[in-house]
Amino acid sequence: MGQYTRRDFLVKSAAGAIVMASPTLLAKSLQAADALQPAPSKMAIAKWTGPRDLNATQLSEAAVKMTEQAIQGVGGMKRFVTKGSVVWIKPNIGWDRTPELAANTNPDVVSTLIRLCFDAGAKKVKIGDNPCNIAAKTYVSSGIAPAAQKLGAEVIFLDKSRFKETDIKGDLIKSIPVYPEILDCDLVINVPIVKHHGMSTATVCMKNYMGVIEKRPTIHQDFSACLTDLTRFMKPQISVVDAVRILKDHGPVGGNPADVETTLTVAAGTDVIALDAWGLDVLGKTLAEVPYVARGAEAGLGTTDYKSIAREIAVS
Repeated sequence: MGQYTRRDFLVKSAAGAIVMASPTLLAKSLQAADALQPAPSKMAIAKWTGPRDLNATQLSEAAVKMTEQAIQGVGGMKRFVTKGSVVWIKPNIGWDRTPELAANTNPDVVSTLIRLCFDAGAKKVKIGDNPCNIAAKTYVSSGIAPAAQKLGAEVIFLDKSRFKETDIKGDLIKSIPVYPEILDCDLVINVPIVKHHGMSTATVCMKNYMGVIEKRPTIHQDFSACLTDLTRFMKPQISVVDAVRILKDHGPVGGNPADVETTLTVAAGTDVIALDAWGLDVLGKTLAEVPYVARGAEAGLGTTDYKSIAREIAVS
């Protein structure tokens, strides 16, 4: 039997009263019920509180539930996806690694987002990244391409000849080649995994945007400034961070199961800096160790004080 909420009571009471009163009473009652609903959070952290010793099937189911609850915590997918829209989901699909090695975004997180986008009315959902390893391998070994295709999403291999020099009006980077099909979409959902990175110490949301550009060495001239310029240009509307498993060391490629920790958490939000700051905490890193996050905050892209805006959701 489903849970009977206060909203249910108000709706049923109003529906009964309408027979004796007028439609005005029902409208007012519905407005009162809506007022009782919590406002969408800027950030939601869905954490598994059930049994920790999960087999592969149970872990997959947990990832789905956490992703659903994280999205619900920030107002639901319909807050971001309009009917008939085209959505680009940008996971990390950079490496020829299986999901168990936590080098790429968890495919269950990605597939859940695809389903939620279609349920919200999206006309098309596209999946793509500019990987470091061969895309034909990374897309399959990550588990992301097979999962996406089953749901009817378009899996896009980014043709390097199609990247177009784009004016991003950055403080340091004025222009850089960007994949135009990504920019043509109505919504880009950034879906990184939390992991260690040998060069930048950590990679979460801001770093994941490197998968929309070409000529990556250009961005290394002043990494913090360049990532800030790129993130500002991308105008993040929503990001979803996979911490079902995290790569604690020897990233970004990994390969050793000993470097992987199962943390069973998914976060979503509209504040890309808060999500990055949270990701650093999960990874055991500080803002001082990963200066590009603080640089993004200084540029007005969000707050590093994620605890001031985050809603925690227990999932079991």
